[in-house]
Amino acid sequence: MAGPFDHPCPCAVKGEFMKENLIANQFARMGARFKIAYQENTRLRDYALDIRRDHRSEYFEMLVSRELEPTLDICVMQTVAQERHLLLLVKTPQSKDRFLCGHDEREWFVAAVPGGASSVAQARDALKPEEVRAVESRVRLKSNQRNRRHNRAFIRQGEWFFVPAELSEAQGAILRNEPIRRGAGKPHMVAEVCRFGGEEVYVCGRYPNGITAEEYKRLVESDPKAKKFAWRRMMRNPGVYARGTVRHPDHCTIVLRGWHRVLMNTETQSRTMANVAFLD
Repeated sequence: MAGPFDHPCPCAVKGEFMKENLIANQFARMGARFKIAYQENTRLRDYALDIRRDHRSEYFEMLVSRELEPTLDICVMQTVAQERHLLLLVKTPQSKDRFLCGHDEREWFVAAVPGGASSVAQARDALKPEEVRAVESRVRLKSNQRNRRHNRAFIRQGEWFFVPAELSEAQGAILRNEPIRRGAGKPHMVAEVCRFGGEEVYVCGRYPNGITAEEYKRLVESDPKAKKFAWRRMMRNPGVYARGTVRHPDHCTIVLRGWHRVLMNTETQSRTMANVAFLD
């Protein structure tokens, strides 16, 4: 059986004569705009996928270095217009990167997809953490229930999955009105949170993913001004449990009745995560 890359996609375009209208037509089917912009004489040696805004509305933009442009292939592998989702494949000499693009509740989004998904459905499954897929199997969700934002296995808000869990009140201190976030994105504010384990890190605007205590010590020794960077000590990759309301400006507020395990989607497992300028 032929694989998904044995034949060119009908909307694939390549090289100096790249016709972005072929890709833009696929985005238009789900009600979005798409543009390609080229950069010369900059530090960009690859490409970046972003969501930008002009006088009309938001649109998807792919920023491509002139150095990479002659060897770049772009292909929309599938568009599900009625659900406003599509799967974009970007091929370079070194990689085949996939992005799920679409609309979620109130905003357009782009998500870096790990693995070799060749359809929108496969991309959605690839973005689910292993723990979420295990719960889906255990409760025997039907296929038409798996991509709902609220089902018997989980509640989803943006990139976060909330899975029902048992948690004793005595297991840890309850933090109120606590933010959860990925990198420098807008935080999701949770009414009640319990955290267990993880690695303590120092976080500020210049280091949104955090640095360890040892890295912080070396930094301030080499640059004493770094002490004034408005640091906050946080736990990286802890076990997190949430209860009550979860609020975010781009999503409808959800209510977690009882404790839920908090799990982030799998974008960080993808090489393409570095190519996403705006995710949430």
